[in-house]
Amino acid sequence: MEPNLPDVVLWSIPAFVLLTVIEMVSYRFHPDEDAAGYDTKDAATSLTMGLGSLGFDLLWKIPILAVYMGVYELTPLRVPVLWWTVLLMLLAQDFFYYWSHRGHHVIRILWACHVVHHSSEKFNLTTALRQPWTSATVWPFYLPLIACGVHPAALAFCQSANLVYQFWVHTERVGKLPRPFEYVLNTPSHHRVHHASQGGYLDRNYGGILIIWDRMFGSFAAETERPVYGLTKNIATHNPLRVATHEYAAIARDVRAAGSWSERAGRVFRGPGWQPAPRPGAEAAVAVPVPAPVSVEAAAGPAPARVEAPAPASVTAAAPAPAPEHTR
Repeated sequence: MEPNLPDVVLWSIPAFVLLTVIEMVSYRFHPDEDAAGYDTKDAATSLTMGLGSLGFDLLWKIPILAVYMGVYELTPLRVPVLWWTVLLMLLAQDFFYYWSHRGHHVIRILWACHVVHHSSEKFNLTTALRQPWTSATVWPFYLPLIACGVHPAALAFCQSANLVYQFWVHTERVGKLPRPFEYVLNTPSHHRVHHASQGGYLDRNYGGILIIWDRMFGSFAAETERPVYGLTKNIATHNPLRVATHEYAAIARDVRAAGSWSERAGRVFRGPGWQPAPRPGAEAAVAVPVPAPVSVEAAAGPAPARVEAPAPASVTAAAPAPAPEHTR
């Protein structure tokens, strides 16, 4: 029997709207010159991406639900939906969310989906709504839960609860919380680090509800310097279609330009910053001037001896491989 669980995202929409308005008003009356704040076009793009993701998610859910239900019917295990099992399912879902999120940062074809969420140079509550339109890459990470007997509807509830929790951490209006909360929970401070583009902050703080996974698996970084948001190479567009697809287009260009199948695979399945070692044929000759031959007269002896410098030689230096066209 399908669990009867509430649609937490639907119930949370009024709170999303209210909190966003409060944050906007707070910037109006208490501006912070150092904060990223709001930009009308940027906020509109985030809202458009969020609305578009709702439509595309309905499309992706049809085949995903079919796979989940198939696995659920095959497994003999069943997890009942009780108050305490729901808490355990939330904990387990957050654990697998951590690995899904981490995978979407370190595998480029998955990053092409997730990069949408990081494409804003602002950081406010509308940034939370900037969701991808190609989220079909997420479902495999949760198959273990279905195989253990978690009903797909219960998993959907846990995913929605996780998503709702993460809305409020997308803000600069909240500083650091008391230490016990900062140690256990994902907070605005931790998530600001996650959205930053500085080298020391890249690929850190993947946790959804709990930050303990990052502390356990070595991906935690505390907020020290003020973050600079966006990508290491920003896309400078508010066009929703380009925001949704720009990294896929960059992957296609890199794959076409690749010189081998191993490089093509690397462009797709390695990290967003990966590039191959220079190819043997990719060399540029750099001529080094050599002085003209010099005659050296022997100081003694019946006949002069001529010693000449060797003929000029070319010194070659390997040209750097072309940089990949990804955004990070």
